[in-house]
Amino acid sequence: MILRYLDFHSYILRKKNISFLFKLPTVKDTWLFNCTEGSQFNFLNQSFKINNISKIIIPNLHILNISGLFGLLSTLNLTGRIKSLHIYAPIGLRYYLDLGKKYSRTNFSYLLYVHVLKTGLIINQYDCRIYSLKLRDYYEFFIVQSERYGTFYLEKARSNNLMPGPTYGKLKKGCSFLLPDGFILDGSSFTSLNKLGYQTFCISSLFYRKKIFETIKEYDFTLFF
Repeated sequence: MILRYLDFHSYILRKKNISFLFKLPTVKDTWLFNCTEGSQFNFLNQSFKINNISKIIIPNLHILNISGLFGLLSTLNLTGRIKSLHIYAPIGLRYYLDLGKKYSRTNFSYLLYVHVLKTGLIINQYDCRIYSLKLRDYYEFFIVQSERYGTFYLEKARSNNLMPGPTYGKLKKGCSFLLPDGFILDGSSFTSLNKLGYQTFCISSLFYRKKIFETIKEYDFTLFF
């Protein structure tokens, strides 16, 4: 997976409310956290396609977090986007978007779903889960990527006279088979080592207690935004 700040060159250590993207490894979908002013330019400047954005996550309705949102949505409309877009944000974002469309007399050509954030699991897709935790008037997020199976050795399977079919999938999952002649097919010998998933803690608050620092140690990555 790819985790990257969009405005990394804009004095990242001196400012808060920063946008970053989460790129999934096996699909084209890109998930965007925050949509600050200039996010669209920074997105294109890093050679990512904005039409691949499938989800936008907004932790709170501070103007810095949403100042680039309506411009991004309008650009997607102008590019002829037809696939749906999902936004996860506090409930007030719905009113902000309705007023923006009314003021600009704009309707989007694609379906726009706004999901109200709440504590708990909010996204479970592509072996990746995102949990949100409400703290006062903002949310923090935990990104958990599941362990992935290793690469299947296709040539080795063929050399053992195994025909393509459901057996391949079971061997890839590590299953073993006992053949009528007593020979054992060990699934672990037909794949490379499994790839461990990642745990990422996304923090938006500027104030941390000892308990939070203890929590950070349990995660592979910690992102501040």
